[in-house]
Amino acid sequence: MRETIDRFIRFMHEDRQTSVNTEDAYRRDLKKLTDYLQMEGVSDFSSVTRVQLEDYLTKLRESGRKDATISRSIASAKAFFSYLVEEEGLANNPTRGLKAPKIEKKPPEVLTVEEMRLLLKQPGDHSPKDLRDKAMLHLLYATGMRVSELISLKQQDVNIDMEYVICRDGNKERSLPFGKKTKTVLVQYVEQARPRLLAEKESDLFFTNCSGESMSRQGFWKILKHYGNAAGITSEITPHTLRHTFAAHLINNGADLKSVQEMLGHSDISTTQIYMQLTERKIREVYKKAHPLV
Repeated sequence: MRETIDRFIRFMHEDRQTSVNTEDAYRRDLKKLTDYLQMEGVSDFSSVTRVQLEDYLTKLRESGRKDATISRSIASAKAFFSYLVEEEGLANNPTRGLKAPKIEKKPPEVLTVEEMRLLLKQPGDHSPKDLRDKAMLHLLYATGMRVSELISLKQQDVNIDMEYVICRDGNKERSLPFGKKTKTVLVQYVEQARPRLLAEKESDLFFTNCSGESMSRQGFWKILKHYGNAAGITSEITPHTLRHTFAAHLINNGADLKSVQEMLGHSDISTTQIYMQLTERKIREVYKKAHPLV
């Protein structure tokens, strides 16, 4: 069964050009589903029934899984079994008729400009780790890239002199500019920190951990959480918070949706429109507080 999942992931990557994040999500969801099916005595996907899938979703609900998680699990299962029908000759699709729960879309968490300034001030200017952390925070906020793109950057992807970086996601890539403040901290990192972190090791990664090896997303999340606490930021902060903040601050300052969509790498502009809604909501709140007739 695992081999079938591997073929599906390979198909999605090569034929549909899905992103690495999407493929990781498919793999996690399908592994959990497979583990459940095997516990139920199912050893082949051709014998899976809709009742078994509905029982699995019930188990997820009873274990406290959120609607968003259940909805994603259904989407993964639907994509997988559609592949089996279309590409591997499966006779029946057991996901037909499965309905995802309605999800109330919450606005993304966004830091204020002052919170962002405080966050960027937290790393020091002395140790190699401090300089690396400062460079990573600046570059993430300056470009809006995903944390997976940040930690997989290669040296050749970062053009400090011309002030741009190339982000790669599967077969897609996009060029993102950054400003002079970010350039300054990147120069500091490259000249003063990176050689000491590598300690005579060789690596084509632009950012490494303190051992000169590749950094994990969880590792960067811990770094960000530490500096968020140090800055006194009380709201939940994740690497994606900085991506949301990047987009919201651009739109608040007059950037057009199409440009922000391209910088974020969104395939559908409707995904980007949520940041415009944040701006409109803020305007309404200011109006209600300030206008004498409200």
